[in-house]
Amino acid sequence: MISAGVLLLILLLALVMPVFWSYSYGDTDAGGYLPPSGDHPLGTDQIGHDMVAQLLRGTQLSLLIAFTVAVGATVIGVVLGALAGYLRGFTDALVMRFADLLLIIPQIAVAAVLIRAASGSWWVVAIIMALFFWMQIARITRGETLSLAEREFIEAARACGAGTPRVIFKHLVPNMIGSITVNATLAVAQAVLVEAALSFLGLGVQPPDTSLGVIIQENYTQLSTRPWLFFGPFVVIVLISLTINFIGDGLRDAFDPRQTKVRA
Repeated sequence: MISAGVLLLILLLALVMPVFWSYSYGDTDAGGYLPPSGDHPLGTDQIGHDMVAQLLRGTQLSLLIAFTVAVGATVIGVVLGALAGYLRGFTDALVMRFADLLLIIPQIAVAAVLIRAASGSWWVVAIIMALFFWMQIARITRGETLSLAEREFIEAARACGAGTPRVIFKHLVPNMIGSITVNATLAVAQAVLVEAALSFLGLGVQPPDTSLGVIIQENYTQLSTRPWLFFGPFVVIVLISLTINFIGDGLRDAFDPRQTKVRA
């Protein structure tokens, strides 16, 4: 509950506070690298951007990318994993070998090249990241599908003439909602970290827009002299990652109480 409350607070601040804040993330002040003050609680960066406004926009965009990646990867992973586990044979082999191929290549490097070649728009970053995030969800979905496909209610659905799409989306997916939800939640935290890493390397979101990784990339050289420029986005990334992972653990315990018993 505490983790959910902290994450909700971060979301509300990122979405609502810019409406009331005096500065937009694109506004510049007369002076660069102004120290924290009443007008600029976190100071300004080199060209005079208010760092509170930058931090709010960066949090917005990083979370938007992360949630988009999680949703996209979950949809791809669930569909491909369910098809592989239900149809088996050639379909299973094709999907799993393709997943294995993507797992053995340097995913971040390939994603960075593709993002750089396309553009630095947030939606391009999100789509390309989603294409490299679905494999784990597909493997888990496939495993559960292999087990559920042998259950009597699936046999009954097939006997009644239900086709593959109906069996998968009407009978299989609803019975896997627990693991799907948990893995989608954890994918959000992973996406926040990967996006920050790509942007820090200059291969993710591109200025004049900003994200948490971009803010760190632009200000990490000021860590020893102006630490407030660095610690704002760093703390937000840590809080988002920790709270989402704690939420994922809580959801796992709620959907599968046996996990709690094993740890106990």
